[in-house]
Amino acid sequence: MSGADQPLLVSAPDKFRGSLTGAEFCGATALACEQVGWSHDCCHLSDGGEGFGELLGKDYERLYFTVSGPLGEPVEAPVWLKEDRGVVRGVIESQLACGLLLAGGAERNRPLEASTRGVGELVLAAVAQGAGEVTVGCGGSASTDGGRGALEALGSFPPPGPASRYRLVAAYDVSIPFLEAARAFGPQKGASPEEVSLLSARLEELAGSYRRGGLEITSVAGGLVVAGAELVSGFDLVATTADLPGRLERAAAVVTGEGKLDAGSLRGKVTGGVVRAAASMGLPCLLVAGTAETPAWREATALGAKVVSLSERFGLEASLEATARLVGEVVVEWLERLEPGAETS
Repeated sequence: MSGADQPLLVSAPDKFRGSLTGAEFCGATALACEQVGWSHDCCHLSDGGEGFGELLGKDYERLYFTVSGPLGEPVEAPVWLKEDRGVVRGVIESQLACGLLLAGGAERNRPLEASTRGVGELVLAAVAQGAGEVTVGCGGSASTDGGRGALEALGSFPPPGPASRYRLVAAYDVSIPFLEAARAFGPQKGASPEEVSLLSARLEELAGSYRRGGLEITSVAGGLVVAGAELVSGFDLVATTADLPGRLERAAAVVTGEGKLDAGSLRGKVTGGVVRAAASMGLPCLLVAGTAETPAWREATALGAKVVSLSERFGLEASLEATARLVGEVVVEWLERLEPGAETS
């Protein structure tokens, strides 16, 4: 068949941290499509974490600034800037200023000290460059400070809003209420059970101080709302920019994947967003995960996705050492069994 006659697979993954990038995942699925006679479309996505700046600011100018890193050390972090219809728009990827990888991963992070201050400093840097709108991708932080560090950096600056010189947008990844953040994310960032309790108490205290000031934030997904930020889904923002809906309209099937499928995956991350988009359009969907927690597996399956855990099928060691090859094998197997145009997986 010619390319025009071949069924189309859209590959829209997240990363497999430490073993496979999104681009490498797409490379593996492209080779799988060649093997079985499908055409292929790689749709790079982000949920507000890694890759957010590159994708949302793909044709913007990138400038670097020295800001506070997650543990206070200076880091060089970018701001993407572009003038659009008379407004300078800025894009910031938080994890490049206060990310867990900058702190040395969960093993070397100091959760009680980690701060988002560098993010606030990047916002100020963007505004100093003339930005009238600043969008912050909030995923991947080493910190569970409720945005306090960023807010302290912004504290001497006029807050955003109708009378301000700039508009602030906070693009979150996982939609978790403010007071649940420490319990949900603290362990991933290296916090012990005792530290999770301390971090939760800090968030309670912070929320209480805002409440006394007339602002209730306990049910929202990010502290930047205190600075007047509009909260949006990072996945939805990037998916719209990448025209994921239009690409899925031309597809016969879609594949997504990530290193660990867990509760957060279905609460705002890339894989959950792709699974739901496929379900809404009646498209067969394959979700390949390095590892998968049973409740998330069941939820994704209930949404119509075929879920494959590489570690369960091939063993943990093999799945880490040969991730790309195994992803390709799984995709070939699925496509060979799939009838193009089928409405279920």
